[in-house]
Amino acid sequence: MTDDSRWLRRFQPAQPGAPRLVCFPHAGGSASYFLPVAQALAPQVEVFAVQYPGRQDRFTEPRVEDIATMAGRLHAVITRWGPGPLTLFGHSMGAIVAYEVARRLRRDRPDQELHLFASGRRAPHRTRSEPALHTLDDAGLITMTRALGGTATAVLDDPDMLRMILPALRSDYTAIETYHWEPDGAPPPCPVTALTGDSDPRTTPEEAAAWEQHSQHPFDLQVLPGGHFFLTDQAPAVLSLLRAHLGR
Repeated sequence: MTDDSRWLRRFQPAQPGAPRLVCFPHAGGSASYFLPVAQALAPQVEVFAVQYPGRQDRFTEPRVEDIATMAGRLHAVITRWGPGPLTLFGHSMGAIVAYEVARRLRRDRPDQELHLFASGRRAPHRTRSEPALHTLDDAGLITMTRALGGTATAVLDDPDMLRMILPALRSDYTAIETYHWEPDGAPPPCPVTALTGDSDPRTTPEEAAAWEQHSQHPFDLQVLPGGHFFLTDQAPAVLSLLRAHLGR
């Protein structure tokens, strides 16, 4: 497999000249999480979903436990495309990975049209004092994953499935929980639309609003009903936001 096909999945064909959307999954997530997005937006939008190593068809590949390394590898893949308009959508950990990719793209291509949708994640400079999930034992990690939602109960109750997903989940939490935003003196890379659930225990509306410090004009904040995985129940509203943006 080429680097492009390892890191990016395109589930649906798109019409010539369609705008590009790259989706970055949450910790423990996979490209297939965004299959419904591709099905809903194609063929008017060319949707790519990121597949991190260490899961599904990349299960045997070494996992990446550092956001900068992950963003650097994805940046190398995406820069093989031409400098056309590009929209990045990241949820939870994926929001930070997408943001770091946007910073690298802006450094290399200052005139490229970029937009970031940062979903379910506090702004990069905001920190919390809370237990590190990646240091929990397996039982504790499963309990916290069950509480956040987003992972089917049948998967969490299946010992064989848990053996498949827990290593990637722990590695992803290591990456995001050891991430520290470092200012580089550059202006924000692009306009940002921040999204959060009104009852998300991982990101308050105020923490999401702080993305404005990392956004070019215009910045937008959308607070939708739901918890950390509000995307599931609010899919029609989120797809409507994407359509409105990509249609422009």
